[in-house]
Amino acid sequence: MSYQFEQEESLLVGIKEEEGRGLIVFNDEVNSFDHVIDTLIKVCKHERIQAEQCTYIIHFKGKCEVKKGTYDDLKPMKDGIIDAGINASIV
Repeated sequence: MSYQFEQEESLLVGIKEEEGRGLIVFNDEVNSFDHVIDTLIKVCKHERIQAEQCTYIIHFKGKCEVKKGTYDDLKPMKDGIIDAGINASIV
């Protein structure tokens, strides 16, 4: 009985880790607020207010997790943000 519980727990941990990735956008001194906002709207499908809030967090805290999901879901968004000249990574 204990072995089955350990298998189920291991499976749940694997699922949680895969879905628990975050897309982080970092502050820089190059890109304007409007550019970052427009990029988050276009690439991450944020509503304008959400993109504005994330942009302010990026500016004042140096970075912001703008999206959560699986690596496969976040990778094209990260690439789109980087293509727009904004630094981002998946953690």
